[in-house]
Amino acid sequence: MGKWHGRDKSGFALVVADDGSVGLMVGDGRGRVETVSVGKPMLSRHWYLAAASWDAEKKELRVYQQPMRAYARVVHGGSSRKTLRLRQVASNDAPLVMAALFKRRTKSRTLCGHCYNGKIDGPRLVERVLNRTEIEALKETAIPRHLAPAVLGAWDFSRDIPSLRISDVSSHHLHGEIVNLPARAMTGWNWTGEELCWRHARAQYGAIHFHDDDVYDAGWEVDFALTVPKGTASGIYAARLRASDGSGVAEEYIPFAVRAEPGKEGKIAFLLPTVHYMAYANEHLAFNGPIAELLTGQLSVMGPAHEFLNVHREYGSSLYDTHSDGSGVCYSSRLRPILNMRPKYQTQWSCFGEHDTNLREFNLDLYIIDWLERFGFDYDVVGDEDIHYEGAEALKPYRVLITAGHPEYYSKQMRDAVFDFTQSGGRLMYMGGNGFYWRVALHQEVPGVIEVRRCEAAIKTWGADTGEYYHSFTGEYGGLWRHQGETEPQRLAGNGFTAEGFDISSYYRRNAASFDPRVKFMFAGIGKDELIGDFGFHGGGAAGNELDRAEPALGTPPHALVVATSENHTDLYIVVNEEILVNHPGMGGTEHPSVRADMVFFETPGGGAVFSTGSIAYCAALPWNDYDNNIAKLTTNVLKRFAEAKPF
Repeated sequence: MGKWHGRDKSGFALVVADDGSVGLMVGDGRGRVETVSVGKPMLSRHWYLAAASWDAEKKELRVYQQPMRAYARVVHGGSSRKTLRLRQVASNDAPLVMAALFKRRTKSRTLCGHCYNGKIDGPRLVERVLNRTEIEALKETAIPRHLAPAVLGAWDFSRDIPSLRISDVSSHHLHGEIVNLPARAMTGWNWTGEELCWRHARAQYGAIHFHDDDVYDAGWEVDFALTVPKGTASGIYAARLRASDGSGVAEEYIPFAVRAEPGKEGKIAFLLPTVHYMAYANEHLAFNGPIAELLTGQLSVMGPAHEFLNVHREYGSSLYDTHSDGSGVCYSSRLRPILNMRPKYQTQWSCFGEHDTNLREFNLDLYIIDWLERFGFDYDVVGDEDIHYEGAEALKPYRVLITAGHPEYYSKQMRDAVFDFTQSGGRLMYMGGNGFYWRVALHQEVPGVIEVRRCEAAIKTWGADTGEYYHSFTGEYGGLWRHQGETEPQRLAGNGFTAEGFDISSYYRRNAASFDPRVKFMFAGIGKDELIGDFGFHGGGAAGNELDRAEPALGTPPHALVVATSENHTDLYIVVNEEILVNHPGMGGTEHPSVRADMVFFETPGGGAVFSTGSIAYCAALPWNDYDNNIAKLTTNVLKRFAEAKPF
């Protein structure tokens, strides 16, 4: 924290010194710098009271480093003083900055460097030198009356947690704002563990966790702009960019979606999972995941995009990554280039054969778009943020909603809008697996950013610290929808996440329920003994990658029909963590009955219905053999019937 100017080395800053202890750095504005430090390195993930003073009359610098936790044989606190040799400590016009050092201003941005990794709680700035007793007194949130006249700024990070605002509770009201969204609603130095929700004990959540790789808005300058022509059909488009350096032509596609013009009535809407794409934005799983090849049973094959993202971490991370200090990334933004949301991007896993494209996320969803185009369905595209901010109004024009292949991340507003749609006569086609899984929050002040808190039993690449399970954006509890009462995925879609595996995909076998007259329309033209989807462009089958099963105990409606179930999965398919009470052998696909994908159908109030596939790999089987296959036939049968006005 300080008023430091990197250009001429002027001002002051409280820093982590080169020796790992608390230091005070001052500069004379002519390039000369002096630093005094405690000399005892701080321990990682420990709280300290850090303080420093500059006595202009005595020309004395002092620093203090007081641990909040003591150990019998570890000395990691102390103090130090130094007489200044510089002629002066120069003033400057730099802003007061915390968790970084100011470098310079541009037209639109304030640029900083030397970014700090760690938590800060309750910073104070005082106009005179304090003694140790007075320093201790300023630890608390409330400013002692006898010190109030000397306090220039006292910032309380427990206030305005859902916002960008930083509140100064001193009489000077020197309020500030956070930049690039460091993590808020973090446990502070005084957290006791007695209250786990920051809304109920704000004074104990006065910390912000800063990271040197936090990024929200890349703030790039505009290179070109496109006004979508009036009358353009709703759909998914891309801007094609090409450049030549004389040795060849480079090509890139920047996707964007066009919504229907206001007032247009349509039967079918494809729900573009933009929130889900944000969650996976620029993920580094192939490089960072030490068990990637064990999970997939195959080599991780890197392409140019993977290599680029590994080197250029400044493009930001996904919600599956960790920050450079090892803490989990809980915010992700679309206001930056997302290089794995591109038409030519492939996952890092090797292919299973010459016909296997092994796509996930955005490119997997394009299979659904291609199927809709191929069979001439009139559809519109509606994005996640549309239904989050507009709710059920965004879905009113439609009779059928079609999800993507992996709509994993849902906010409460999104979930409620889709559920209300199904309960008022709408028809839902859930075309994937591991959907409606993580609860996320969207920021209420700024666009294009989501938050997740990875807590409790779940499939996750990092876990939130105890006490940090509640979203900072909204105050809502994070984690899985499964753990939040009446909001289980099974209640919405009939099935929910049960197992995952990443080697080869399998097929479905029809159940007795598939011959029920209620689903006769679904299996028109399909033989009773046919294997369903023993082919596909994702693992060689329609049932694979991540699987969902029906489970009445978790909310599957009692009248739901499980019309087909997958079988013959390998032992690299394993039951998900939240299903396991005691870990034991026999959790793989050849032994455990929960390793399966259930294809589910049920009617909803008002004449609506739900069809769920239970598999991420499902939509990659649609175009097999130029769409002449039973997955395409079954899915087309469902959509045609769902699009009819006749109620179920």
